[in-house]
Amino acid sequence: MAAIDFDKFARRQRARWWAMRFVVYGLLVTWAIVSLFPLFWTISTSFKTAPDVMKGNIVPWYEFTPSWLGWRSLGLSPDALTQTSTVRDEFMRRLWNSAVISGTASALAVFLGSLAAYGLSRFSYKFGHMRNSDISFFFLSQLIMPPVVLALPFLVLYKQLALLDTFGGLIAVYTLMVLPIVIWIMRDQFATIPVELEEAALVDGLSIWGAFSRIIVPLVAPGMVAAFILALILCWNEYFFAALLTSTNTNTLPVMIASQTGSQGINWWSMAALSTAGILPLVFVGILLEKHIIAGMTAGAVK
Repeated sequence: MAAIDFDKFARRQRARWWAMRFVVYGLLVTWAIVSLFPLFWTISTSFKTAPDVMKGNIVPWYEFTPSWLGWRSLGLSPDALTQTSTVRDEFMRRLWNSAVISGTASALAVFLGSLAAYGLSRFSYKFGHMRNSDISFFFLSQLIMPPVVLALPFLVLYKQLALLDTFGGLIAVYTLMVLPIVIWIMRDQFATIPVELEEAALVDGLSIWGAFSRIIVPLVAPGMVAAFILALILCWNEYFFAALLTSTNTNTLPVMIASQTGSQGINWWSMAALSTAGILPLVFVGILLEKHIIAGMTAGAVK
């Protein structure tokens, strides 16, 4: 009888275990589908014609036949790559602008943010009634402010400094925009490193800068890469300041994507093709730096 009860209990536990796995994996699969659907919709729309877009057809080769219409209008289809295209030249120029501005701003943010985060994690500061925790909160509080609040001040300031439609002006704005996030990430990274390592380096004759550059930076390099990727994504996708502070010379890719309108409305196929082409560089960067991103995001989980 006891053996029978034990068998029933074991089967019940096994059934419960499989039920939990089914629920967990079912939720994960559902969330993955929800997260990836916008990307699938964008890519599939880039291969649709106007009637397919209006009808809401989704499944390729079942509800619609893929077409190169959207890519051809941008000069990016296989048959148009060998031909001269002013739209493709404009796309490449905007892509270069986005790469230079986003990459430079992200690198500056990581450099400045790492220094600020290191100071906040290792030294005690006092500015009036503000302490380290208050200073850290001040940086994070900048994320609460809507960008539109800064529109008029930036326009007036940039006009006086002749920074409108310049690389330097947009790089400065993007650096300030992502700097709080970088400080937040890097402060947690530095907090996981024992202070004894720097004390030992100082005893060995290194200066504070020497200990920081030769001991600390190699240890937090994965975190810096993760912060750089996050800053790069935010800068790459930023539209408001790019549309506000640029006109012809330094327009970025999001501004070009948002301008895909015609006499009959929005050219969804062209916009989707541009969006897909704009996503690909970030995908390549993510694949190349995947190991560093994972290491940086998981650093500090276990001390």
